[in-house]
Amino acid sequence: MDTIEALSQAFALKDERRTGWQLRGIADPESVAGHTWGVALLCLQFGAEAGIDTDRALRMAIVHDVAEAKTGDVATRVSDADQRVPSDVKHREERNAMNSLAEPLVPDVRNLWEEYEARETPESTFVKDMDLVDMCLQALVYEREGRYDGESEHFKEYEDLDEFFATAEPRLRTTVGNRLFEEIKMRYETVRDAKHG
Repeated sequence: MDTIEALSQAFALKDERRTGWQLRGIADPESVAGHTWGVALLCLQFGAEAGIDTDRALRMAIVHDVAEAKTGDVATRVSDADQRVPSDVKHREERNAMNSLAEPLVPDVRNLWEEYEARETPESTFVKDMDLVDMCLQALVYEREGRYDGESEHFKEYEDLDEFFATAEPRLRTTVGNRLFEEIKMRYETVRDAKHG
């Protein structure tokens, strides 16, 4: 595969819809590329506050989901029993996808993706937190816009968009990520409760 072919395959992220929102019945859910933009914007906004290399975080944010151009997006669920694809299978398939996609691209694509997956640097930990914060912020946007009907066969244990917050909270590892999560969750719950009240 040459560079243009690899890039054209990676462009599938522009049309790949985020599975978690689809399972929840969100009308016209965001694409993986839309999510990537959100993560990058959060990195730009809060990188200095977190004391990380913002440029490195931005570059990592851009490539953090590139393997999904070949594997598709797999939603993370709170309960392992609800996972549609076991995490070890997901990671293996994403690694295989990166092996084929990244070869003709600049080495930074693979290196940044590997760093993100390992979560061993301040930048990779921060980008993962912004990945989770982006999901919660998107849930707030969808809740405000009323873009779902409240019923879903895939989310029996959680009402509304609550599971997205339940999957994010235990995985947050930075002070900035936890602060943003709490602020967004409070706003989300205010909107959600007003809808039911």
